Parts: sequence; C-alpha cells; structure tokens
Amino acid sequence: MPKMKTKSGAKKRFKVTANGKVVFKQAHTRHRLISKPKQMKRKARGTAVINDSDARIILGWMPYARKGA
Repeated sequence: MPKMKTKSGAKKRFKVTANGKVVFKQAHTRHRLISKPKQMKRKARGTAVINDSDARIILGWMPYARKGA
C-alpha cells in the first residue's frame, strides 16, 4: 500500500495541536499596514483556531497529522 500524500501548502500553513485542533497564522499582517486600522493589526497577531467544519477539510489534506485517526 503506497503512502498517502500531504498537501504541501497545508503543511506549511497549518499545525495540529495536541487536542487535535487546527491552528493557523492570521492574514493581513505583511504589507500596506499604514492603511489598515490599529484594531485589525492587533487582532491579526499570533495564531487562531479554525472552526470544526473547516478543520475537517484541512485534516483531509494532512492525513498523517490526525490525532487518533
């Protein structure tokens, strides 16, 4: 049986926590920051957790990142 392939874009952008949640880096923090509100830049710091319906799709792209699958 051959190995399943992981989507290389997904493995660069998402991580799976110990509890099986999918974490990602917020967007809109790279360039043209002068024209963006302070609150938007503040909320985009750090990482966030993806909701469950989208996490199921992403975990399908990363078959070896699943917890207990």
